[in-house]
Amino acid sequence: MPFQIIRNDITKVRADAIVNTANPKPIIGGGTDSAIYAAAGKDRLLAERKKIGDIVGGDATVTPAFDLQAKYIIHTVGPVWENGDHGEFETLRSCYSRSLALAQEYNCESIAFPLISTGVYGFPRAEALRIAISVFSEFLAENEMQITLVVFDEESFEVSGKIFSGIDAYIDENYVSEQIDEEYGSASMTDRERLRTSSTDEQKAP
Repeated sequence: MPFQIIRNDITKVRADAIVNTANPKPIIGGGTDSAIYAAAGKDRLLAERKKIGDIVGGDATVTPAFDLQAKYIIHTVGPVWENGDHGEFETLRSCYSRSLALAQEYNCESIAFPLISTGVYGFPRAEALRIAISVFSEFLAENEMQITLVVFDEESFEVSGKIFSGIDAYIDENYVSEQIDEEYGSASMTDRERLRTSSTDEQKAP
């Protein structure tokens, strides 16, 4: 099956599995993570996430999807962008491949991804998109699954249009602005610095 790229709010997409760009700790982060918790049912989803505990970068795990139009939420932790020399590319590839492997394990026929790590984590959108398309293509060469990549903001939409033709848009800039304010929250550089510090501390821990 082919994959498609659409511009939409991932919490509104119907698929067997919805991929969440999760915080490595069992807490609610910003951006897509916050939106998915709000749409799925914050209390129930957080309770399930706490049962899992920490998730290392590049890994993925599964919870029920609760109020989303899906069976499962696949939580994966993307890399915080440094300069590309700290394993960011390999970690991002692992996010996509591990999520697809889990979807296959749970007999999912369809899966929807956000453009992982391109928000507060700062991964360059064009490079992130190329990695996603590469992993999807490799997977679909040997497996069948309907894969949808869901972009949200204007920059991701424009970059996607330059690399991949035929993008359907179901939302516009007014919707995006409203959701960023009301649901997605605003991700600051302070958030990014905190994530980088947390990642460094974990690497130093025995």
